[in-house]
Amino acid sequence: MKSFSRIPQHIGVIPDGNRRWAKHKGLRKQDGYESGLRPGLELYEMCLELGIKELTLYGFTVDNTKRPTVQIKAFQKACVDAVEYLANKDADLLVIGNTESKFFPKALLPYTERTRFGRGGIKVNFLVNYGWNWDLNYSARDGATASSGNIVDGMASADISRIDLIIRWGGGRRLSGFLPIQSVYADFYVVDEMWPDYDSEQFYRALEWYQRQDITLGG
Repeated sequence: MKSFSRIPQHIGVIPDGNRRWAKHKGLRKQDGYESGLRPGLELYEMCLELGIKELTLYGFTVDNTKRPTVQIKAFQKACVDAVEYLANKDADLLVIGNTESKFFPKALLPYTERTRFGRGGIKVNFLVNYGWNWDLNYSARDGATASSGNIVDGMASADISRIDLIIRWGGGRRLSGFLPIQSVYADFYVVDEMWPDYDSEQFYRALEWYQRQDITLGG
């Protein structure tokens, strides 16, 4: 394990390229999601060892549910499998997403309140059936408003902290609705390799790049 002089407190991960990877391998598109499970678990283990305090992973978005049913079932299952893995590890897990939708996996409902597995020690946030518009308007869904008037207090993701570094696999240069408020001052690193082709050196390169960034938070 390499060491770094500056470690981001909170890393966000956009694991893109699962379907493209499967197509290139001559597989069905939905097979890419199962192959994307291993990288997420390996990345979690690395963050745990490095002492990173918070990790947010994009599971699937509200917009992703417009895809064919067989693909929807595949990424829903991958999300449930990931949580079942974490249940035997050390993490403080929070699943954030629109639970009122039929697309939210019922097996994940118990984890919509932060849940400690093992010794905890790292916050893991999992965005499942997540939508940025749903998040920002969460307090208004029943005609209510945030008690302090602060937009963060009224968000579904209010318990998730500001992100220091976002890493996107698959070559895309966009947030795709990923936690827009928490991402406001995040540094953004793109990995051209697709998510199922993840290896530790890609993550190390992102952390090495982060060492050279001038972190001013607008100041």
